[in-house]
Amino acid sequence: MIQHLAILAPGLLGSSVARAARARGRVGTITVWARRAETRAALRGQSWLDEVADTPEQAVARASLVVLAAPVDRIIELDRQIAPHLAAGAIVTDVGSVKGPICAAAGAHARPPGACFIGSHPMAGSEKTGWEHGQPGLFENRVCFVTPTADAPAAALRSLEDFWRGLGATVVVAAPEKHDEIVAHVSHLPQAVATSLACALAGKDGQWRHLAGNGLRDTTRIAAGDATMWVEIFQQNRDAVLHALARQEAELAAFRLALERSDWAEIRARLERGKAWRDGFRA
Repeated sequence: MIQHLAILAPGLLGSSVARAARARGRVGTITVWARRAETRAALRGQSWLDEVADTPEQAVARASLVVLAAPVDRIIELDRQIAPHLAAGAIVTDVGSVKGPICAAAGAHARPPGACFIGSHPMAGSEKTGWEHGQPGLFENRVCFVTPTADAPAAALRSLEDFWRGLGATVVVAAPEKHDEIVAHVSHLPQAVATSLACALAGKDGQWRHLAGNGLRDTTRIAAGDATMWVEIFQQNRDAVLHALARQEAELAAFRLALERSDWAEIRARLERGKAWRDGFRA
């Protein structure tokens, strides 16, 4: 159990962490801080938190676990700001979807004795944003990456793993760079493909979308995601996403070549390989 949890910039993910921790009895006190005064005012009185701090420094002063739920491009600066004000032994983590730059920068921030930063990335979310859409069950049966650097304290790593498991997540431990390679293929590439498909269809009659079955709706759902957030992710993980895109482009080019040649055996082989891969998903 975490005695005091602080969540900074509680959007969808941050508020879901707080709601899940409270609903599952995994935390004693929950303190939150939001950048906008009107957001802090709206958060006061919410049943899933105990305190709303006026500054990040106040929010983390007594916390044993701090979750930075800000957009990717703000996490590093927020960690630098709070680092000197942490309690001794405090663990700081985040929910950003790119880990290499964040973990490297956090390693250079001076902290009190025993305090440390270990990155996290819960593979959960929604096309909706904002703390109002937080859900206590958001992490149930979802993967959460934990990305320690080589010098991460073993006890802190175990505590952070236990925290995410306590929220219902399946924890996967990976080095920050390996995490970025993985999510470039399984998260960032699908976003790029869904967006590209939606853009290709946007040049046609807009009424066509209403004539489609569920296939089009399913394959373009994530194209409705927040553009600002995704620009930041692609900026931070640019090189790994470029490698993933090159692989996808080669596959699409091979499919097109087979179609041009009426090579139906090759088309069938690709369809069957794709089906076998998709059927391999765990229930």
